[in-house]
Amino acid sequence: MKTAICPGTYDPVTNGHVDVIRRAAKIFDRVVVAVVGAPQHKEPLFALEERIELLKDALKDVPNVEVDVFKELVVEYARRWEATAIVKGLRVISDFEYEFQMNQLNRTLAPEIETVYVMASPNVSFVSSSGVKEIASFGGNVEALVPSAVARRIREIFPNGREGTPLSGRE
Repeated sequence: MKTAICPGTYDPVTNGHVDVIRRAAKIFDRVVVAVVGAPQHKEPLFALEERIELLKDALKDVPNVEVDVFKELVVEYARRWEATAIVKGLRVISDFEYEFQMNQLNRTLAPEIETVYVMASPNVSFVSSSGVKEIASFGGNVEALVPSAVARRIREIFPNGREGTPLSGRE
């Protein structure tokens, strides 16, 4: 069985993420969506448990996808799952530059694990989690950018954009 890992913070999961994961699921026998448990670079808007549930909801109709949490080096996590590949989505040139560097580091640590890049579909190539949060924080509509459950939750967190205090996603 060929297993691939799709790591990310998914804060929140976007239609771009879903596109890449669904396409990876057509290539690999099993795809493990690996949610970063404790991101190093930022405080997530959504609690870990909520990110997991939103992913599971968005991918519930893809039988060979599992959602899990990791809090270690992605290559160590991939080894635990006996994965042969790490799948990463690419949208723009800056994604490639970052992912190229990460690939070289991962390849040094685990040369047996390949990194596979999936180009974002044109209709979602501009979507990012940070962009979604920025739009939502100003009261913009994100329904076309994220799965419906995510859009509902974002409306709860930012009921009036930046008017007043946004409700915490970790309550």
